[in-house]
Amino acid sequence: MSLATSSGLRAYAAVTAAYWAFMLSDGALRMLVLLHFNGLGFSPVQLAWLFLLYELAGIVTNLSAGWLAARFGLTSTLYAGLGLQIGALGALAMLDPAWSIPASVAFVMAVQGVSGVAKDLAKMSSKSAVKVLAPAGDGLFRWVALLTGSKNAVKGAGFFLGAALLALAGFQAAVWGMAAVLAAILLAVVLWMPEGLPCGVKGTKFASVWSRDPAVIRLSLARMFLFGARDVWFVVGIPVYFQSVLSDGTAEGRREAFFLIGGFMALWIIGYGAVQGMAPRLIRGDAAAQARRWAGWLVPIPFALAALALAAGGPALWLTLTLVAGLLLFGFVFAVNSSLHSYLILAVSKAERVTMDVGFYYMANAAGRLIGTLLSGLSYQWGGLPLCLATAGAMAAGSWLAARRFGGAEQA
Repeated sequence: MSLATSSGLRAYAAVTAAYWAFMLSDGALRMLVLLHFNGLGFSPVQLAWLFLLYELAGIVTNLSAGWLAARFGLTSTLYAGLGLQIGALGALAMLDPAWSIPASVAFVMAVQGVSGVAKDLAKMSSKSAVKVLAPAGDGLFRWVALLTGSKNAVKGAGFFLGAALLALAGFQAAVWGMAAVLAAILLAVVLWMPEGLPCGVKGTKFASVWSRDPAVIRLSLARMFLFGARDVWFVVGIPVYFQSVLSDGTAEGRREAFFLIGGFMALWIIGYGAVQGMAPRLIRGDAAAQARRWAGWLVPIPFALAALALAAGGPALWLTLTLVAGLLLFGFVFAVNSSLHSYLILAVSKAERVTMDVGFYYMANAAGRLIGTLLSGLSYQWGGLPLCLATAGAMAAGSWLAARRFGGAEQA
């Protein structure tokens, strides 16, 4: 079905709106959890544990989500993702501050696991819908870039929203408020979702989710290392470093730090999304060749930042300013890589198994985030910021090596 049709346009708009709402809550929830529990005295490794089940759930969810969408339809998995996120927010609001740290970690890990399932159901549904609804020709790259770019801009706003809500309203009030807004959006989407998305095919076998296409496998491997390279510094390392630099330890100082950290993380994600949206205008020629080239350009950035952090020997104003500039440059190159990957997975996937190939690809994405999240806490605890950034460089090198092996003709 083409976006040239009215129902296709409305279906694409409805899917995009639902995905925006979800990612706003997802970004806000991540900052709420990270900053709230860092303020309670959780160590970097304990903070990483809070997000591990979230990422682990994505590995399983993306495989099964591709099959579920092929079996029951894309609207069903989209609604399920939104509904589970509402339930996760409601459960998180029940957290008792009197619980011990091990009990709190276990509870939040479980809730984050549900949120991870929700995110990947919504993501797979939205990205697969583009393959079905996009116009012929170069429309696929443009519409993928628009969806992913706008999604990340919205998620970036969510990072700032989460930090602001924590500072102004407190943890529980913020979580309940987000749950209520998301429930209203889910109701609106269910009531007004037009026709245009596949309804599913009975008899689709679960075993078919495993891709045997070398192009899909290699691209998925490059994606795994790419997102590992980001999350190694993004999840724990840089937020905890900035907290140590920006906060004086008082309640007012922590509140100011929340806004500054949330502002930087929001700026990074919004900028990342903006570059993704512009990617079709930045890329000329064969997309696979460009993916290999841009993967190579990412590698030296975290290694250079790691060397500067090691030379500084500790927090310093010049280092903090350099990190901000360097990580924004990392975000620019990372965004082009990510946008190329998102286009290529749809380009090489066949229409009849797009949900399963996309699910397999995002399983690798989730595996990279899981590895990056774990290494973020471990590397920062063991070697501070220099080891954290050097580990990100090693992951970026892995993505480049995998991208070098990616080839094959793109398919419409």
